[in-house]
Amino acid sequence: MSRLCNPQSLLRMSVPGAILSILLTPAMVFAQAQPLPPSSAPAAADQQVLTGSVTDDSAWRDLGIAIPAFPTDQSVPTGADGGNTEALGRNLARVVFSDLKDNGLFKPTGPDALPGIGYAEVTAPAFAGWRARSAEMLVQGFVKGGADGRLTVGCYLYDVALGKELARQGYVVRPVEWRRAAHKCADMVYSRLSGESPFFDSKIAYIAETGPKDHRRKQLAIMDSDGANHRFITSGQATALTPRYSPDYRQIAYLSYVDGRPRIYVYDVGTGHQHLVTEARGPTFAPRWSPDGRYILYSMAIAGNTDIYRVPATGGQSVRLTNTPGINIGGSYSPDGRKIVFESDRGGHQQIYVMNADGSGQHRISFFSGRAATPEWSPRGDQIAFTCICGNLRIAVMDPDGNNRRFLTDNWQDEAPTWAPNGRIIQFFRTERGTGHTSIWQVDLTGRNERRLKTPVDASDPAWGPVLP
Repeated sequence: MSRLCNPQSLLRMSVPGAILSILLTPAMVFAQAQPLPPSSAPAAADQQVLTGSVTDDSAWRDLGIAIPAFPTDQSVPTGADGGNTEALGRNLARVVFSDLKDNGLFKPTGPDALPGIGYAEVTAPAFAGWRARSAEMLVQGFVKGGADGRLTVGCYLYDVALGKELARQGYVVRPVEWRRAAHKCADMVYSRLSGESPFFDSKIAYIAETGPKDHRRKQLAIMDSDGANHRFITSGQATALTPRYSPDYRQIAYLSYVDGRPRIYVYDVGTGHQHLVTEARGPTFAPRWSPDGRYILYSMAIAGNTDIYRVPATGGQSVRLTNTPGINIGGSYSPDGRKIVFESDRGGHQQIYVMNADGSGQHRISFFSGRAATPEWSPRGDQIAFTCICGNLRIAVMDPDGNNRRFLTDNWQDEAPTWAPNGRIIQFFRTERGTGHTSIWQVDLTGRNERRLKTPVDASDPAWGPVLP
């Protein structure tokens, strides 16, 4: 990774119409928002507050956002996708467009359907022309090559009707990190218009599956939130299952089976090293992090009973949290770390239970017909997502007290929900009837906006990581 740019090292040019002059220092790193010159629009971003809620789908769906290609002052080779800054500017705008389109809240128009703009126009938008195209919001940006090979990417959000700038950010990135700059730009637009926390600049871990049904090869893999920059983490010689990102994004906990022996490992994303957390005595399931990153929950079967345990993330002595006949599986902490939601069949069939973090106060919260599995607490703390086995397997959500159950999907077999960092999108995997092929999907909380993520092979057990620093 490149390093964050010191805001004091970005100097504005005194020449009118110039966009940016940069003084790069050895202390720079990616991808902190950088000072950018104001547009010619009269208002400052912090003085304009938009109202509305992203859960009001009808209000946001009609918000037209124009996103033309990001121009460059001079086309120079980049070595990244597109080959030069001119082509990369179009690709940057395409990623911003796709991010905003695929979440289902906005109605953007991307660079392939819009005229290009000049470099000087980035900070002096032609508002009259955009009004004539019925654009309500405008996202403009630029890409500029630096002498050290790095790129400067600027991003501006304008209210077309008011003729005002709402927000702006800039990033200094290595060419291979250009997609992160695009995701950060989309995050800025999403947050400014919706009032919600961003999630585009995040990673997804999942299990890549190949081979016949009765002998599947399962590898740990990671990719960007939109499915780009895919890479395999494990070789597939050992079966990998149920990955989960640590709260600080730096590590992934996952379950590994070698010769039938279950082990929980923690993989360091930055170094590629991993360490053994625990080697269980019986079948083991579903490692999950505590919000502070100190502990990992897991389930282990011994003598016919399956219970939930807690172990330090660095390894050590496990503590048993449940101790009832039957099967207790799962374990997802509430955001404040005080509660744990899990599934249990102690009442006769699988339902959802909640307990205190120390295992006390265990009580059932779901009482509907059918069964319930794989509960995951929202990072906002307001809902629990789970797999409802109600005829088909469907993704559902409910309040933490078990009330207000809602189905988000209605397919043959959807399971294992995982939340976006902002708690507004849910990811899961879908199994096709007949073929058994698996794939990763996303759905928003309205249940009306589904999207499949492309993966090079079959995919299951997704885990959405936090927004990258």
